[in-house]
Amino acid sequence: MAKFMDVHSGFHGVTPAELDAAHEADLKIEGEEGVHFERAWLDPEQGKVFCLSTGPSKEAVQRVHEKAGHPVTEIYELTAEA
Repeated sequence: MAKFMDVHSGFHGVTPAELDAAHEADLKIEGEEGVHFERAWLDPEQGKVFCLSTGPSKEAVQRVHEKAGHPVTEIYELTAEA
């Protein structure tokens, strides 16, 4: 499985509880696309959320986020790790 980091914009002022709820929405439906969301991080001042996932493709990650109600603006495939 490939590993991905995606970046959401427009999350200004989001609370940790709201981040948890958004992450849970992904987890509920991730299996439909063969994706697993491992973790999410929040920068409320910049309005950014970063998600680490594994899955078959960027498109599969994007579809899960769209179905969960928070489309992603950037997805990067992580091909090397140190």
